[in-house]
Amino acid sequence: MRETVKVGFSEGTEELLLSLKKKLSCPTSTMGKKSRVKTQKSGSGATAVVSSKEMMNFISELLQKCSSAAPSAGKEWEEYIQIRGLVEKIRKKQKGLSIVFEGSREDYFTDLMSWAEENNASCDGFMVTNFGTEGYGLRATRDIKAEELFLWIPRKMLMTVESAQNSVLGPLYSQDRILQAMGNVTLAFHLLCERADPVSFWQPYIRSLPQEYDTPLYYKQEEVELLLGTQAVQDILNQYKNTARQYAYFYKLIQTHPAASKLPLKDSFTFDDYRWAVSSVMTRQNQIPTEDGSRVTLALIPLWDMCNHTNGLITTGYNLEDDRCECVALQDYKENEQIYIFYGTRSNAEFVIHNGFFFQDNAHDRVKIKLGVSKSERLYAMKAEVLARAGIPASCIFALHCNEPPISAQLLAFLRVFCMTEEELKDYLLGDRAINKIFTLGNSEFPVSWENEIKLWTFLETRAALLLKTYKTTSEEDQSLLEKPDLSLHSRVVIQLRQAEKQILEKASASGRAKRLHFEKKLEEGAPLPRYEESDIALLENTGADAKLPIILRKLEEVEEGQEIQVEEHSHLLNGEKVLYEMDMEANRQPVQEKVRKDVNSALDSFGSSTEKGQRETADLSAIRTEDNPKENSE
Repeated sequence: MRETVKVGFSEGTEELLLSLKKKLSCPTSTMGKKSRVKTQKSGSGATAVVSSKEMMNFISELLQKCSSAAPSAGKEWEEYIQIRGLVEKIRKKQKGLSIVFEGSREDYFTDLMSWAEENNASCDGFMVTNFGTEGYGLRATRDIKAEELFLWIPRKMLMTVESAQNSVLGPLYSQDRILQAMGNVTLAFHLLCERADPVSFWQPYIRSLPQEYDTPLYYKQEEVELLLGTQAVQDILNQYKNTARQYAYFYKLIQTHPAASKLPLKDSFTFDDYRWAVSSVMTRQNQIPTEDGSRVTLALIPLWDMCNHTNGLITTGYNLEDDRCECVALQDYKENEQIYIFYGTRSNAEFVIHNGFFFQDNAHDRVKIKLGVSKSERLYAMKAEVLARAGIPASCIFALHCNEPPISAQLLAFLRVFCMTEEELKDYLLGDRAINKIFTLGNSEFPVSWENEIKLWTFLETRAALLLKTYKTTSEEDQSLLEKPDLSLHSRVVIQLRQAEKQILEKASASGRAKRLHFEKKLEEGAPLPRYEESDIALLENTGADAKLPIILRKLEEVEEGQEIQVEEHSHLLNGEKVLYEMDMEANRQPVQEKVRKDVNSALDSFGSSTEKGQRETADLSAIRTEDNPKENSE
C-alpha cells in the first residue's frame, strides 16, 4: 500500500525546525513505470578524507542557507543553485562513505520471497520480474481472478513508526520533536539504521530496494532547469531545499545529541544516504491503522510495494482482525501477465515529484491554480462571507483537470462568487431562500445569472491563456524534443510533464471559450434562467451528519495539506487514497462583452497575474510526503 502521504514540512513544523536548529551548537570537531536502479559497487572503504570541523562548517553553512527567509520573487532558481552548490561540495567530501550493497538488486529477490514466506506472507501466484521500461513488478505465475485476494503482508514485516520507536532510534525519537512530528522522517532514519545493521530483521527487504531513484532529488541541474516556467517547478525546488535542510539539521543532531551516540549513523551519515532514505520512504510509505485501530501510522510494506500503477480502483485494505495488509486483484490476470494496482488519483506532477515516473494515460491529471479574492476589493467582505457559508476560503488552491469539465464543483462555486455583482451578493446573503441558494453554487445546472456565467468562463479562458504564456516552449516544440533518441530518462520525463501541463491549460482555455460563447448566446436569446425547486435541494446535499451542509463544503480534493480546508480527519490513506480499513475499499452583445472584459482584466490585476507571480502561486510541498504519495515506480 503505497501511500500518498505528504511527508513534508507543514508551516508549523518548519518553524519548529528553524527554532530547534538554533539550539544545535557547532562544535569545533565533529507503477505505470518504476524508477531505474543504477547498480553501484560497494563502498567498502572510505575514499574521502575530511575533518569533522571542516564538514561541520559546510553543514552549518547549508543549514543557514536553507533556513533563511524565502527568496524574493524571481530569485527561487538562484537560491536553488546556491543550495545545490553547497550540497555538491558536501557530496564530494563524502564520496565513498555511503553504504551500498554488492551485486545487483535482483540478486536479493530470492531472499525477499523466502523471508516473506517464513513470516506468513502470501507468496503463491506471483514472482518479482523485470518488465523493461516499467522496471520491476509482480508477474502472475497462475491465473488470478478479479477481486481475488492474492497478496497479504502481516504487520510484523512492516517497517513502521512504532517499530522505529522500539529500535535503536527510540532514545533519539523520544527526545526530538521533529522526529515525533514527522513520521516520514522517522521512517527514513529507521530505514538507514536498519540498513547499517547486517543482522537486521528487515535486511532481505532493504537489500531488495533500489539503490538510486528517479525522483527530482536525483536530477542533474540542467534537467531541473527544463522545468522553469512550469506549474510544478516550485514544488521541486522546495523539495530539494527541504531535503537539504532536513539533512543539515539531523547531521548536527546526530553529532551532538547524547541520545544519538549509539546510532550506527554516528560515524557516517552522508547526503546521499539521506536522499536515498527520503526517496525510499517518499515512494513507498503508506498509512495503516495501529494495532487497536484507534489511529493511523506510517509504514513501509515489503513485497506489496513492488506492484506497478495503472488506472483503476483502490483494491488494498488493512484487515484488523488478521492484522495484515491485504490486496485483491484489480482485474483478471492470466499467467505471466503483470499484476497492477491503482495508486490513486494522482496528478502527473505528483507522480514525477514523489514517485519518479510520468504516467502517460493518467485520467486524473491536473494542474494546480491558486485563486483568491483581493482584500483590497470593495466587495471583499461580502464575497468572503458568501464563500464562507459555502465552506470555501477566500483564497485557495484549486485544480484544472485534464478532462471535461475542467473545473470542479468547488472551483465553479468560487468563480461564481468571485464574479458576482453587489446585487447578486446581497441576494445570496439576504434574499429569499438565501441559505438554500448556497447549495446551488457548485451545481452547473443553476447559474447565478447569464452575465455571471459569461464572466467566470471568460476569466477561466483568460487565466489559462496567461499561464500558457509563461512557458518557454510550445506543446509542438516539446513533442519534437521528445522524438530525439538521445534524450535522457529524466529529461524525457520533465518534458512530458511540461507538455502535459500545457495541454491541460490549452483544454481549459478552449473549454472556457466554448462555455462563454454558449452563455453569450443564452443571454442574447433572452433564455430564462433555470430555477430550482425546494425538492431539488435534496440532490445537492449529503446524507450523513452534515446533511444540511452544501455539497461544496464536503471536500476540496484540490486543497493541499496546510491549507484552510481540511479533509475528513477519520479517513485513511491506502495506496495514496482514502479508503476504509475494510476492503470496500449571453441583447446588447458588444456592451456586455466589453463590460466582461473590463471586469476580467480588473480581476486579473487583483490577482497580480504577471508571469512571475503566476508561477509563484503554488503550494509549498516538501521533501518527503506524508499524505499524498504512492510508491514510486522504482525499479
